[in-house]
Amino acid sequence: MMEFLYFPEDKSEYIPAIITLVIFMIGAIAVMYFFYKISKKEERVIDEKFKQELEKESDDR
Repeated sequence: MMEFLYFPEDKSEYIPAIITLVIFMIGAIAVMYFFYKISKKEERVIDEKFKQELEKESDDR
């Protein structure tokens, strides 16, 4: 009935799939960490920029 599902009797056939899964998970975590660091850096730059603009506006008054 379910011939499209393949569950090997020899469980050692799962090892390459697990290794690949671990590699991709580590890569995904690394990329998310990289995006997080870049986002925080951009947030600081924008905050400083708008802080300077707000200070200019308050000085002009």
